[in-house]
Amino acid sequence: MPDLYDRLLKLKEMFNSKFGSIPKFYVRAPGRVNIIGEHIDYCGYSVLPMAIEQDVLIAVEPVKTYTLQLANTNPLYPDFSTSANNIQIDKTKALWHNYFLCGLKGIQEHFGLSNLTGMNCLIDGNIPPSSGLSSSSALVCCAGLVTLTVLGRNLSKAKLIEFSPLRATDVKLPSGAVFVIANSCVEMNKAATSHFNIRVMECRLAAKLLAKYKNLQWDNVLRLEEVQAKLGISLEEMLLVTEDALHPEPYNPEEICRCLGISLEELRTQILSPNTQDVLIFKLYQRAKHVYSEAARVLQFKKICEEAPENMVQLLGELMNQSHMSCQDMYECSCPELDQLVDICRKFGAQGSRLTGAGWGGCTVSIVPADKLPGFLANVHKAYYQRSDGSLAPEKQSLFATKPGGGALVFLEA
Repeated sequence: MPDLYDRLLKLKEMFNSKFGSIPKFYVRAPGRVNIIGEHIDYCGYSVLPMAIEQDVLIAVEPVKTYTLQLANTNPLYPDFSTSANNIQIDKTKALWHNYFLCGLKGIQEHFGLSNLTGMNCLIDGNIPPSSGLSSSSALVCCAGLVTLTVLGRNLSKAKLIEFSPLRATDVKLPSGAVFVIANSCVEMNKAATSHFNIRVMECRLAAKLLAKYKNLQWDNVLRLEEVQAKLGISLEEMLLVTEDALHPEPYNPEEICRCLGISLEELRTQILSPNTQDVLIFKLYQRAKHVYSEAARVLQFKKICEEAPENMVQLLGELMNQSHMSCQDMYECSCPELDQLVDICRKFGAQGSRLTGAGWGGCTVSIVPADKLPGFLANVHKAYYQRSDGSLAPEKQSLFATKPGGGALVFLEA
């Protein structure tokens, strides 16, 4: 990791300049890209993420003052200081340091600790923010690892990844191709938009209507996967059930109430979340179709990787293309810039290209034969980033090939 070594040296120098001392250790956590499987994790289905080489680094020095001091190498993110024993997170503001505080507080609460030592921390990152490459998650993971290291504690890997429950399976990716990430330069703040919240609720309502249609106990059903599990049928069969049970025309709250046999008041108070109570239309058919077909594509992608046929890259590319079409038409989470970027990537040699990381802006991921990579990068850069109107800021022009990256690490100062 020669590039990482150079960054660590530079970070050490900047830390010394900022705090007048040398860090005791460094922590790294990578960003990640979702190769396929968009908007299906919260519906109970597997996705296929890959750690990328871009990451967050933190240089750390424990201190005896009980003060937590956070600084960032990027001047856009201002310094922050607080008492290590009185961590308050302002949930109303999306401030960069809150992500660090979340990681710290999570470890503190997990171990039931009341007194924490102070720390000086300098953060550096090269993951494009608000691009769907998990820059905020990497910062939270880094902060958790920083806190563990300062406390001299360990957290088993199984505990770190267990989530309702989360199971990880390795997938061997094709050797003759690379994944290329391209930033559309459109930022989408998931926390500040109603799009995401409405999609989550549409999936929940679709699950309840499908369960009711199949005479299942629908009250406690929250996820589309639960309906499939209760029926014990395949994803392909769930798509057929969706065709029978739901209509393509949008549903209004009154029709949903009639289908479930409940009142508007019950719908609002018992099912809808506060940020979806004023929504007038819900596209249940489209959202269920996307989720079940996307879940099937993830399984097909994994199967192709395992069997490794000669036309593997072509087959995987076709699945990625189908995924983008479904995100565009059925889940409606794309945007004109993403669609344009996907078209450009396919035009210049990508076997498959799709939006990644929720959509409504952010990045695309493309699978490109390794021998076509140099020409692909040059052509996409010229066609999308070098616009005559100069509307894209140079610092946002992010286009890079990436291999599967390593996981989180702690480096001790010798």
